[in-house]
Amino acid sequence: MSSDEQQVIEREARVTGPVDERGARAALRAQIARLERELSGTVAERFPYVAVPPAPPGRRPGAPTLLDLGALERVRDELVARTQELRARVQERDERERRAREQLERMRLEPGRYKFARLPVRELGQGVCGVWEVRPRLGLIGMLAGWWQLKLSSGCPLAMGSRSTRDPDSQRSTAPRACAAGARSSSRSSSSPTSEPD
Repeated sequence: MSSDEQQVIEREARVTGPVDERGARAALRAQIARLERELSGTVAERFPYVAVPPAPPGRRPGAPTLLDLGALERVRDELVARTQELRARVQERDERERRAREQLERMRLEPGRYKFARLPVRELGQGVCGVWEVRPRLGLIGMLAGWWQLKLSSGCPLAMGSRSTRDPDSQRSTAPRACAAGARSSSRSSSSPTSEPD
């Protein structure tokens, strides 16, 4: 929460004379709504890299109840603490991504100094699958010759095991395609030039 918002809360807390309960409730609800919007908006924008801070443990009423002023103030204060913690997490994440981008640029400019170094794209805030890695060109030949390059690996593998368990029909329907794919794969591997005995 900014200093201006904190000053507004403090001014509203210092009430002289009889307390206008209806006005105090409206002010607290407005503050709570503003904090909840900031909290949810930040989490939605930075998902999945920044998680929402957990709510403090407490008793939840079994039925809908009308919170009194004290309960509304406690809800507001809890949201203030969670929002401040979330802002700190966002700043920490921004600094982490900045260092990762600098590391990636160094790996790009001087790959020979970062042999076999790996940098997940998650560290850059560019997704959750894939890894930047410094590899030798042409395998062992490039390793011996000192030819290194920065490459991005493929994304997440597809999960296919559970569907066949849930749906036996899909298992039967995919079996011929799997066999055909295996046949094509074997035909490709066998098409490499070989020497036949006389």
